[in-house]
Amino acid sequence: MLQVSSPSRRDVLRSASGAVAATTCGVGCGHHAVSSSSRPAGATETPSSGAASDRATPAGHAPRGPVRFPGLPPQIVHGPRGGSAVALTFHGQGDAELARSLLSEAERAGARVTVLAVGTWLDEHPELARRVLDGGHELGNHTMRHRAVCALPADEAYAEITECADRLRRLTGTIGSWFRPSQARTATDLVTRLAARAGYPHVLSYDVDSQDFQDPGPDAVRDTILGQVRAGSVVSLHFGHTGTLTALPAVLEGVRGRGLHAVTATELMHSDGVAATAGPGMSTETG
Repeated sequence: MLQVSSPSRRDVLRSASGAVAATTCGVGCGHHAVSSSSRPAGATETPSSGAASDRATPAGHAPRGPVRFPGLPPQIVHGPRGGSAVALTFHGQGDAELARSLLSEAERAGARVTVLAVGTWLDEHPELARRVLDGGHELGNHTMRHRAVCALPADEAYAEITECADRLRRLTGTIGSWFRPSQARTATDLVTRLAARAGYPHVLSYDVDSQDFQDPGPDAVRDTILGQVRAGSVVSLHFGHTGTLTALPAVLEGVRGRGLHAVTATELMHSDGVAATAGPGMSTETG
């Protein structure tokens, strides 16, 4: 069994000082980049109302907006099972230095991840939007204030989606690649429709819940992920937790040991020709 050593606080936070804010999503939270100049056959870019088109930003990767995958359901739980890719997705809030350290750790291992950012977190740390993209990762929308979006009236739920989309657009030029509901593993039909209206043709759920927001310790995070992950998996993780950062190297080693590699969620959906053949291998149920 892979062993995860516990680094010192200085190692974890590097130059950061002060207490770590371990912000959680709560129970059930459902909490090399793809070039913008090329798009696989069958996948189409979906602009949002008033959204800027993809454009390169200085000294980094071009952001990309949502992609419509013909044949895939409005809510996606996992990618194609016949390939060799998985997607590690992170709910973006919590301590900024932990987030930077986690991104650097992923990059050292050659992994690319998807960050679903909370709008208020982007307001507090606007530079992190650029940091995510410059690392070759992917950025998406996890609502503005991380409220229980599926329990809100339609107008409030829509505002949660569009206000975060506006933050992303101002910071990157697009509304981000994906929407994931806050405080819910899957979106209701209403929230799925509202996300589509805001410009997100697919809601990104997941089939592997790391439970890292409960701070069970790095060994438990590692074991939970490696006990469930398989080709096509979308894994839910969180920024803001030292155990997640400590577990990540062993998680990535375990994934590689199974012949898998970590890519962005968009790259995962592109793999195995899913953009062209789509529906049959996909499910809206955890699998």
